[in-house]
Amino acid sequence: MLDANIKTQLKAYLEKLQQPIELIASFDDSAKAEEMRGLLVDIAELSAKVSLREDGTATLRPSFAIAQPGQAPRIHFAGIPMGHEFTSLILALLQTGGHPPKVDAEVIAQIKALPGNFKFETFISLSCHNCPDVVQALNLMAVLNPGVTSTMIDGGMFQGEVERRQIMAVPTVFLNGEEFGAGRMSIEEIIAKVDTGAAARDAEKINARQAFDVLVIGGGPAGASAAIYAARKGIRTGLLAERFGGQVMDTLAIENFISVKATDGPKLVMGLEEHVKDYDVDIMNLQRAAKLIPGELIAVQLENGATVKSKSVILATGARWREMNVPGEQQYRGKGVAYCPHCDGPLFKGKRVAVIGGGNSGVEAAIDLAGIVGHVTLIEFDSQLRADAVLQRKLASLPNVTIITKALTTEVSGNGEKVDGLLYKDRNTDEVKRIDLEGIFVQIGLLPNTDWLKGTVNLSNRGEIEIDAKGQTSVAGVFAAGDCTTVPYKQIIIAMGEGAKASLSAFDHLIRTSAPA
Repeated sequence: MLDANIKTQLKAYLEKLQQPIELIASFDDSAKAEEMRGLLVDIAELSAKVSLREDGTATLRPSFAIAQPGQAPRIHFAGIPMGHEFTSLILALLQTGGHPPKVDAEVIAQIKALPGNFKFETFISLSCHNCPDVVQALNLMAVLNPGVTSTMIDGGMFQGEVERRQIMAVPTVFLNGEEFGAGRMSIEEIIAKVDTGAAARDAEKINARQAFDVLVIGGGPAGASAAIYAARKGIRTGLLAERFGGQVMDTLAIENFISVKATDGPKLVMGLEEHVKDYDVDIMNLQRAAKLIPGELIAVQLENGATVKSKSVILATGARWREMNVPGEQQYRGKGVAYCPHCDGPLFKGKRVAVIGGGNSGVEAAIDLAGIVGHVTLIEFDSQLRADAVLQRKLASLPNVTIITKALTTEVSGNGEKVDGLLYKDRNTDEVKRIDLEGIFVQIGLLPNTDWLKGTVNLSNRGEIEIDAKGQTSVAGVFAAGDCTTVPYKQIIIAMGEGAKASLSAFDHLIRTSAPA
């Protein structure tokens, strides 16, 4: 099952086991069961501390669990965790075997203190780059708290379960049989949802903080860069982030980050976070800003009721997926309406889908999906596609793709449980037409996360924060950087440079405003 190189690496990892563990398999007579058996046998042969049993009683078969001998298993894999999930498997083995996790002590204590029983089930696809974070977070919770169990379920292997539960996006998490959440979630976000007192405790801690010299709002490339540049000046630096990494966490391939030939969003974000933590930056994650109040000390009110104050502020709130804003879109979000073809595409194998948008992202999505689904219809509002010529040629060569231009999507149709079609207006004739399909992938660009700033700083007609050449906004002491601003060309490398520039400008502002007369 595993090649020699992977076996060598895995054997080195398994040497870190501090306690014996056992793999408990629940097989059937399928080909996938034999493939899973091969994987488990390979693992067991690599360490004397790993044993294999085949007397599991799991309902989902083939599957396996990981536990310490004599203990009821709390981590389960209903599927073969290869691809993006191979790291989830390795971490589950090590952590069950006593290897300490790389998580803050405060988070570990919070997990251990959770009362009650939590049965988590996470539906994933092996091509999903968002899924491992969720699986690994829940597995760790299961290791640390006897009241928690975590089961990874490969939607591609258990299509019956996918259909029964009407799952059309991954990762989708169920808690005690009820849908808990969908999409990427960090361990802190998951804990916050199950620990009802967490928000109030966070607000109390934040209110007790002294005023910062520089407060960065946003944890993406621009925000991380700004925080590092500020901290390097030796001034008191804080960073508020709704989700560290921002939109980059949902980016699959990154091939234009100079000096790094190829990486992906989660890897880049991991590097950003590690770099920021090398400096004295007070990171306040999972915090959403609600209001900016200018003054000698600028105040930022948070949605949890807390208030943070700072002598200067750098806005780096980034952007989010642009929505169609048509009837049915919100109702069927996660039930056929999707925004990440890499994550959710495998759930639509053999089915009919549409891609909305004829730019690079839309055409790339259509090309990727064409290799998985039965048929792709690409819908573009303009009279022609806007993607690069090489992408258009590739798209046109695919036999299971239909391209419709001069079309305005007017409604997402569904049967109450999931998408069953799409309505659009032919802009040549004004006739409303219908396409029967099971999935819709929206790829029409981004919107800046600036709604909370309306009436406080000057915004463009697109909602972007207006800045000058130094990143200064219309409010003294408030600077901005990255995709939320009017800077042209929304690119990761540009956002990082703009974050550094805004930070240097904020430092210059502090020097000038605090200098004696």
